Amino acid sequence: MLGHLIFFLGSALTNAQQSRATANLNVMEVEDSAKEAPPIVIGFVGGFVRHDDMVHSGVQLASHLHAEYGPRVYVQVFENRRREEAHQEILKILDSEHRGTPTDEQKRNARIIIYGMSWGGSETVELARELERDKIPVLLAITVDSVAKLSQNNRLIPGNVAEAANFYQTGGLLHGEPQIQAADPSRTKILGNFRYEYDDKSVPCENYPWWDRYLVRQHTQIECDPAVWNRVDSLIRSKLPPPVQASAAQSEKH
Repeated sequence: MLGHLIFFLGSALTNAQQSRATANLNVMEVEDSAKEAPPIVIGFVGGFVRHDDMVHSGVQLASHLHAEYGPRVYVQVFENRRREEAHQEILKILDSEHRGTPTDEQKRNARIIIYGMSWGGSETVELARELERDKIPVLLAITVDSVAKLSQNNRLIPGNVAEAANFYQTGGLLHGEPQIQAADPSRTKILGNFRYEYDDKSVPCENYPWWDRYLVRQHTQIECDPAVWNRVDSLIRSKLPPPVQASAAQSEKH
């Protein structure tokens, strides 16, 4: 009789432990499924510029966003030749559960912004096109004096991009694409093709190499023009949550 009682108590204890283990597993699965990738901001620099060269406005912009948003937003600048690396980084970030590839739901929930200057503008459109093949949406694509690389089409914005904006100038030896268009106007809103002129306007680009300032003066001036990059910054921020400082200030008020 005593043996039966011990066996019964042991079975009950084992069942209770299994129930708790199952409950804990379920909680872990819920927590895993609740993980969401942060908004992603990818920038491409032009020419042979390094991704960390703080002289350039696109790098400065990323640095400011990173400082203000911290880990709540993934911000990274890439050399324009490193598009595939940026592509793989996006897939890795979206795969928040580390399954090896993003799920369809993770792809649908992606919040991606891409911007680029010169050749970086061309790579902005190409990266968006790669993401379209992956069935991943892009919230916003911004090109600044975009110069097409060989065999690339920097004019036609793919249908997975919700909104796109283009800033350009037409002077000098090197100038950008003046007219981006939506491959599918029902899916992509072109915010505008915004023209800037520097024939009668001088923007100081003192820290740029002399060959940039003289040989491709207008192309360089749109790259260092704060009026342009303030608009780029504003467009990007319109797609992001409030920065850390703003969130903290709102919490203090309440």
